[in-house]
Amino acid sequence: MEQAQDFLDESLALDRLLSGRPDSDFELVTQFKAWTINDVLRHLHYWNWMAWLQLNDEALLVAQMSEIARAGGMRPVERAHVDGAGGLALLTLWKAQAQATAQAFGTADPKARLKWAGPDMSARSSITARLMETWAHGQEVYDRLGETRVEADRIRNIVVLGINTFGWTFRNRKLDVPAAMPFVHLTAPSGDVWTYGDESTAERIAGRADEFCQVVTQTRNIGDTQLQVQGQTAEIWMAYAQCFAGKPETPPEAGARTKHSS
Repeated sequence: MEQAQDFLDESLALDRLLSGRPDSDFELVTQFKAWTINDVLRHLHYWNWMAWLQLNDEALLVAQMSEIARAGGMRPVERAHVDGAGGLALLTLWKAQAQATAQAFGTADPKARLKWAGPDMSARSSITARLMETWAHGQEVYDRLGETRVEADRIRNIVVLGINTFGWTFRNRKLDVPAAMPFVHLTAPSGDVWTYGDESTAERIAGRADEFCQVVTQTRNIGDTQLQVQGQTAEIWMAYAQCFAGKPETPPEAGARTKHSS
């Protein structure tokens, strides 16, 4: 699956950002729920492993879901999974698991139905979700270290997730789903143009694809982007956009998620 290679490439980009840094950098607090960079890596590592279990050990996957429930949440389980490792030792563990997960999904049937915490999902959807999480949580790491990410067209996978979850954003908040999605016109990192929806509608969103991804993954407030938003439906969607599963999450306030300047 192409998505497996895209996931690996995004993971390796994050690895290059962090490789060679002192362990103290991994304890820097990010703008995401006050997680440290170590917290981010533990989270990504654990759920990359859980995705690997989808293909290799469904019984252990189910047992781990029960363990999270017993522990009262995922954070203690994520930390215990790596025996509290942090810094470059944790980075090594995370990278190895990302490579193993990418390899497993690279040869999987994209349409295979896999067990997960919610409804079963396809193998393609599972590895795409891992790419999305790696990119989204990577954003707080880039921000905290004051670095600007060099984007690639593999973020189209995240754009598609954002488009496909248009209705979910409304249903998840118990709002009526609009009859039609706004027209979306995005410029890819390569300069290509990606469009979605009916161009004849007055409701539209236009701008850079990476900023659209930032909004639907809730790593930026719409007000902190240069996206052009026209129409009430488009405005509501961009105010609440959520391309990931779970209860409704509140996007960051304007100015709350930015690149660190020092």
